[in-house]
Amino acid sequence: MNKVLTVSDKGKEIYNIYYEKDFSGLGEILAKFDLKKRKICIVSDTNVAEYYLEEVEAKLKECAGFVTSYVFPAGEASKNIDTVQLVYEHLILNHFDRNDMLVALGGGVVGDLTGFTAATYLRGIRFIQIPTSLLAMVDSSVGGKTGVDFMCYKNMVGAFHQPSAVYMNISALRTLTEEHYYNGFAEIVKYGMIQDAEFLSWITEHLGEIYQHEEAILQETVYKSCMFKRDIVQRDATEKGERALLNYGHTIGHSIEKNSNFSLLHGQCVALGMAAALYMNVKRGNVMEQELSAFENLLEVLKLPTKLKDMDVEKIIDGTKNDKKMEAGSIKFILLECIGKGYIDNTVTDEEMRDAINYLMNKKGN
Repeated sequence: MNKVLTVSDKGKEIYNIYYEKDFSGLGEILAKFDLKKRKICIVSDTNVAEYYLEEVEAKLKECAGFVTSYVFPAGEASKNIDTVQLVYEHLILNHFDRNDMLVALGGGVVGDLTGFTAATYLRGIRFIQIPTSLLAMVDSSVGGKTGVDFMCYKNMVGAFHQPSAVYMNISALRTLTEEHYYNGFAEIVKYGMIQDAEFLSWITEHLGEIYQHEEAILQETVYKSCMFKRDIVQRDATEKGERALLNYGHTIGHSIEKNSNFSLLHGQCVALGMAAALYMNVKRGNVMEQELSAFENLLEVLKLPTKLKDMDVEKIIDGTKNDKKMEAGSIKFILLECIGKGYIDNTVTDEEMRDAINYLMNKKGN
């Protein structure tokens, strides 16, 4: 393994993504940040801490003057300002200053919350991402988007704050449940849909290895996905234009997620959102029905849903109006010119969304 991918901003290297087989190289990488007299706080959740906190803490103690940790209850319900305030208090009580560092050890909730805490504590301190879920590895740990949910509104409070490094221990994927493992493939498939149709073929060719959780193929899958995201983020770090393409499937997906009371996983909701968006493209005439069927088949073999049940269509539509992707009263919806080429569209109507959501409701099921 031992691959490295560099992320730049305006031609200047800002951080590296390290792909490793275990945590043995973590101390060496952290040593580059001159932490011998500094403090580190590891932020994690109750699920991940059970597996990795002790090992990661030992590695960090090799290169830092002081290491502490804050562990919060696992789940989307903790991704809020209340939890951030508790982390603030922990940092204050341990006298963290602007030269100290946070480490996000966990999945997307941990990474988003820790990054937001780092962006706002003392107007910004350093942090490192150590993603342990496939979803976090291929998406939320890369690109500097941080944030928390506000009341029932997903990711409505946040900041752009780039990590100092991202350390990916691919072997951590062994501890994921099957549901959480395949949950990450929604974001992986998304890159093929908006950027590179050949990547979808590559995934299909390697389904056997994906089913077997083969680490070499998983590393290549994660690496390719991060390259897709890295390239877009480097061109549009703060989502003024092209970066919005990464929201493919997320407008309807986020609303489904909220209306399920977060009983559906993020990737599952994105899969449903992508299927709905592709259905709109079929109705608009620039994608064939066979392509929609092939896409749904791919989702199904990756154990992702293509059917939605027992949900209020109008509430889903209303939820899209409270999404952070609104602009001047219009939704920035991501559609496809063709498979592998996304574009931003401001003309999607409520009727189109209603038709697409009803299509998801009426499908014969998984």
